[in-house]
Amino acid sequence: MKKNVAVIWGGYSSEKEVSERSAAGICSFMDKEKYNVFKVKIDRESWEVEHQGSIYPVDRNDFSFTSNGWTTKFDFAYITIHGTPGEDGKLQGYFDMLRIPYSNCGVLASALTFNKFTCNNFLKSFNFDVASSIVLRRDTHYDVQQIIEQLGLPVFVKPNVGGSSYATTKVKESGHLQTAIDEAFVEAPEVMIESFISGTEVTCGCYKTESGVHVLPVTEVVTRNEFFDYNAKYKGQVEEITPARISDELTREIQRETEIIYNLIDAKGIIRVDFIIPGNRPVLLEVNTTPGMTPTSFIPQQVAAANLTMMGVLSEIIEFEYEKSTNKI
Repeated sequence: MKKNVAVIWGGYSSEKEVSERSAAGICSFMDKEKYNVFKVKIDRESWEVEHQGSIYPVDRNDFSFTSNGWTTKFDFAYITIHGTPGEDGKLQGYFDMLRIPYSNCGVLASALTFNKFTCNNFLKSFNFDVASSIVLRRDTHYDVQQIIEQLGLPVFVKPNVGGSSYATTKVKESGHLQTAIDEAFVEAPEVMIESFISGTEVTCGCYKTESGVHVLPVTEVVTRNEFFDYNAKYKGQVEEITPARISDELTREIQRETEIIYNLIDAKGIIRVDFIIPGNRPVLLEVNTTPGMTPTSFIPQQVAAANLTMMGVLSEIIEFEYEKSTNKI
């Protein structure tokens, strides 16, 4: 019997548009011979599912919906909400309580990685190189000049929780720092300010199935923009090269560190780890537990470079997590 898989998109942040595109990508990758695939939108206004050209409300008590007198319950949740509540652990806790298996990291790993400052400093304690940074909260008293003296210029100013480079600014002049902080606070309640590091930017995907952890080829990210911003990510203003044009030694080191991070945070499903290489040692930028999944996103590129298929990878992940949830693994 086919499993009913909910591909969950939407969310409460500006990343909803990106989430919708990832959901379309995931639906296109799914093995329709194995799974009945439903797109489920979750936002502040409603939870709803598309089914046979109509929209139905989702019953949040048991994550099901009723159509023509027939109730459909979901066997698996593939979460592709970028931002809250799908990337920060909130939905994961909901599904844990309902005992419905899902694709992403669990509550702790999701909450940890969603907070960039906390995650990077956690991994720093395991001797990963990270950029110097500070975090500001709405009630933080700060002095712009002291921040510049501590971190230097340029700096990156970004929402501490969130992704897709929304409200992220590269600040090169002291007079622009306050404006950048104010813009980031519009997007999130915490702002991270991080020292700029010049180098080659790369990213590496990783996932786990019954046969173990699989580390994907490394992608090099080249953009003429000031940094890998929203336009570079989603409007084609970037060159993505897989495998990356770096030494075999550096490639192995990045893949090794990616796998170590995967295990340290107790990840599930697919994650992506971003690094920058200023010399001969990679510096960690960010851990992304809900990477973009459009056909041109990094993960599908890396899967293809590994001579695998997205259909096969997603099926392996779904079956692995489903079997674990039923105590068969």
